Amino acid sequence: MVCLMKAVFKEKPAPGAVLKEVDAPKPGPNDVLIKIDAASICGTDMHIWNWDEWAQNRIKPPMIFGHEAAGKIVELGSNAAAAGKLALGDFISVETHVYDGTCEQCKRGNAHICENMKIFGVDMNGIFAEYAVVPQQNAWVNDAALPPAIASIQEPFGNAVHTVFEGGAPSGDSALVLGCGPIGLFAVGILKAIGASPVFAVEPTPLRARIASQMGADRVFDPRTDDYVKEILTATNGKGVGAVLEMSGNGGALQNGFKALRPGGKMNILGVFPKDVSLDVSNGIVFKYARVHGINGRRIWDTWEKTRELLSERKVDVRPVLTHEFALSDFEKGFAAIKAGEAAKVILKP
Repeated sequence: MVCLMKAVFKEKPAPGAVLKEVDAPKPGPNDVLIKIDAASICGTDMHIWNWDEWAQNRIKPPMIFGHEAAGKIVELGSNAAAAGKLALGDFISVETHVYDGTCEQCKRGNAHICENMKIFGVDMNGIFAEYAVVPQQNAWVNDAALPPAIASIQEPFGNAVHTVFEGGAPSGDSALVLGCGPIGLFAVGILKAIGASPVFAVEPTPLRARIASQMGADRVFDPRTDDYVKEILTATNGKGVGAVLEMSGNGGALQNGFKALRPGGKMNILGVFPKDVSLDVSNGIVFKYARVHGINGRRIWDTWEKTRELLSERKVDVRPVLTHEFALSDFEKGFAAIKAGEAAKVILKP
């Protein structure tokens, strides 16, 4: 029986967080309790850490935050045990979108946009802790041989998988990734794994630009100095790329992405924008016959199946993106490294 644990708390409405010793959570009938083996810091966690406008309007301290994790089941609720799908010792990753399974979207197979969605570490306590309670429906059982650090990043990797594959995988076609945070970097690796060529990337941060090249980008542009739309059009004989993946949340990048998109191509948008963006809809979308998809989360569980294939068969090597690892007690070092532009993906281990 687990009694106490250490956890990272957003204790008050201000920048930063604290490490506290608190009572360990107890699983309800439909839950499992996991001992966290590895957790990773997400861009959402940075918003919460910095206490920006988004966090101020969404987060209600005090709470444990963090949502990307992998660990072993140490206790099952009564219904979870009776269902027989999960067992003590199972090594799981967490699907962070907690869906109700009963709303219209869930019935249509769109649990990733459930009408009553809750998100770990945002709308409920998260996983920057030694233990966490997970609804049995949100547990994805991993191969026991999968390294914990890699198992913990399947949620953001899944975002990249969803963004690449939605609307048809651009295998053998050209592609452009706008913004190379960890998800954009994963997307570069996925595009190369499925045979997209050439793959262009846009990223101003030197560390992330270097990693984008390691992940297989054929050309990485610095938006501060490069006229990358002109250069991409030149490289594609004036046609543009077949797929643009917007991951930056930058209005200028989105506008340029439509300019670089080939007629009949697809624009998949995962980036979240802080304010309205002006677009030339007629020339950028209508006359180009462009297919535009908004991407939210991962298709449950279709995206996870694709993720398993890409990782277990080593089609994508994510290790260049996992730049730092710290003990949970040193979580502040992880947040500082990301904020300083010195890290891509940071892993925390209790």
